[in-house]
Amino acid sequence: MKKILLVCGAGMSTSLLAAKIEEAAKKRGLEIEVFATAGGDLSREAENIDILLLGPQLSFKKEEYLEKYGNRFPVEVIHPDDYGMMNGEKVLDFALKIIDGK
Repeated sequence: MKKILLVCGAGMSTSLLAAKIEEAAKKRGLEIEVFATAGGDLSREAENIDILLLGPQLSFKKEEYLEKYGNRFPVEVIHPDDYGMMNGEKVLDFALKIIDGK
């Protein structure tokens, strides 16, 4: 099972996107867990995940998170269009491409 962690400022908008990603994965028959959290809660949520996806509003923190977690899992920023449209399908594709190294 692959695990995706989404992070934004308060964790609210990523919660909605997490549900959309899980829905897209379920339609494809994929076993994927998606979690959403606020940036301040990241350290306790960052256990046993396959990728950390940042909301575009936190793109300025990417380097900080790479320094802290980059040796454990990839850290990437969700494309603003996909985030704004809550496009679970595209964000799922983006995450899987990185996780699978394609």
